[in-house]
Amino acid sequence: MLEKLKIRNISKKNDTITRTIRISGTTFDKITKLAEKNQLSFNSVINQIIEYGLENIEN
Repeated sequence: MLEKLKIRNISKKNDTITRTIRISGTTFDKITKLAEKNQLSFNSVINQIIEYGLENIEN
């Protein structure tokens, strides 16, 4: 069983790339609430979710 993702307050990196993605309204709302609850930016939460997924993906 996978360990649950823990949202952390991490330092920002300067090596970012701007990219447009489409997500459902429901998912957007969930991420927004999570960001607000943890006093983080939407982008910080998105990046943590993506990193967690990449680290735990089965090839």
